[in-house]
Amino acid sequence: MGNKGTKLLIRFSKWSNKHLSHQQFLMILSAIIGFTAGLGAVVIKNLTHFIQRLLEGSLIINYHHAFYFIFPLIGLSLTLLIIKVVFKKKIGHGIPSTLYAISRRKGIMRSFQMYASIITAPLTVGFGGSVGLEGPTVATGASLGSNISRFFKMNQSSRTLLIGCAAAGAMSSIFKAPIAAIIFAIEVFSLDLTLISMVPLLIASVSAILTSYFFFGSDIILPVQLQDNFTISEVPFYIILGVLAAGCSMYFTHIYFKIGDAFKKIDSLFYRLLIGGLGLGILIYLIPPLYGEGYNVINNLLAEDYLQALGTNFFNDYLDNIWIVVILLTGLVIFKIFATSLTFGAGGIGGIFAPVLFMGSAMGHCFALVVNNLGILRNPISVSSFTMVGMAGLMAGVLHAPLTAIFLIAELTGGYELFVPLMITAAISYMITNQFQPHSVYTMELAQRGDLLTHNKDQAVLTLLNIQQIIEKNFITLNIDMNLGDVIHEGVIKSSRNLFPVIDENRNFLGIILLDDIRPIMFDQKMYDDVKVSDIMQRAPATIDLRKDRPKDTMRKFQETNAWNLPVVEDGKYVGFISKSKLLTAYRQKLIEVTV
Repeated sequence: MGNKGTKLLIRFSKWSNKHLSHQQFLMILSAIIGFTAGLGAVVIKNLTHFIQRLLEGSLIINYHHAFYFIFPLIGLSLTLLIIKVVFKKKIGHGIPSTLYAISRRKGIMRSFQMYASIITAPLTVGFGGSVGLEGPTVATGASLGSNISRFFKMNQSSRTLLIGCAAAGAMSSIFKAPIAAIIFAIEVFSLDLTLISMVPLLIASVSAILTSYFFFGSDIILPVQLQDNFTISEVPFYIILGVLAAGCSMYFTHIYFKIGDAFKKIDSLFYRLLIGGLGLGILIYLIPPLYGEGYNVINNLLAEDYLQALGTNFFNDYLDNIWIVVILLTGLVIFKIFATSLTFGAGGIGGIFAPVLFMGSAMGHCFALVVNNLGILRNPISVSSFTMVGMAGLMAGVLHAPLTAIFLIAELTGGYELFVPLMITAAISYMITNQFQPHSVYTMELAQRGDLLTHNKDQAVLTLLNIQQIIEKNFITLNIDMNLGDVIHEGVIKSSRNLFPVIDENRNFLGIILLDDIRPIMFDQKMYDDVKVSDIMQRAPATIDLRKDRPKDTMRKFQETNAWNLPVVEDGKYVGFISKSKLLTAYRQKLIEVTV
């Protein structure tokens, strides 16, 4: 931003401090952030489509099926090259990295994240990477929201809300579904559902969708018109679809993390690129519909145009056989997550939102075809309706966002005809999946590290606490080789504390000595040489490990032990003490911060 622009913003900030309340200023910022998030979505989408048009026509006149094998590797190589040479920093996956910034970095996102995904995601997806653009778009908008709020010196709760506004704006702009976008921000980012938070989210969502209409017109990513009405006789099949969606959701998550963990064991970025890129190329060459985001496949399935949906493959001449179509659709459900995981493993930048919708549509469509061709029904079920509801079922299970799934599909279909089946399938899928996988793909790693924010206010406040800031280090340490005389002269006389940590020569924590333990003998000088520290020390009620224990674990240890002070260690070495009073004071202060 130029000097003139910066000066103008500073003048605007000073003017707003004098003439606007905090809430009014928040409304203005939410509109600005909604616009910028919508603009980011437009840029990312247009760049991706521009690359795809170049590859499929402008640059290559005779587009050959073999390019499906080559292009993804080229795109992934360019992406990795830009990350290593231009940015020289790791670009995290969109929504998980945003959630981490909220929980552990007070909503502060680095400035390069405002434009990093705009360059790398279109290269990944435009060249055929089997991932979506929604995650990078949300990350771009969230980073814009974070940095704008930092410029205007907003507090942590306002900064988090504005990041949510950016996420809502990005989703609203992509899908032209403003209500679903608001619910997405609330469900995924664990924002408070209050009037104070709802109005900025609404403003951001509307601002973003107007931006999208201005640049894209009325074009919708999934233009759907429902042709069949919901009938009560279809309810059992929507229940079965919900169970099937739960199974597919758990399969999606399991394969995603299994392949991700396998790539983490490969130290060389070059080998990751080679293995992931070649694996992806082979997969896409054999199954062309896995190329890119896959929204064209979804639209062709909704139109029941199998030749266009399933692409050029070995079974083209047999697509009039519905069971061949069922087998091919099953293949899409099975292998899409492999293609997505290989894209990420090779270093691609993207999101999982589009792959989830892709798998869900193929699953729902396949299920409807099977039911209709078993010859058990007098009246066939609606294939297009089950295709749409299948998307909601998988969203509810994989993303743990059932309300987002319901309202997104309802808005995409232009009405609420499918509302009841959407509720049935999404609820069943979410409930079953949640029993076996309590966290979504977005949040599982964060939850395992204890960095996950939830709608539970106490849990959220504890997650946001910084334990490092409340460690007290003004305790005098005693060496295990000391005697009672040393304890008196080096510890008791010099310290205002009644507690002494015991360590060895390497500062390994061994135990504690309480002043009450030595009070009966501390004035008996005959015992000064005979009594050793090892004779009078005791084990600590519990220790707090900086590497393993999160604030929630720390609070639990205080509750279980009834201790007033607990020692802090790192790799077994003594660091300091945390007192219950300081912990509770820090908790109260953080609670005020996140609720103001």
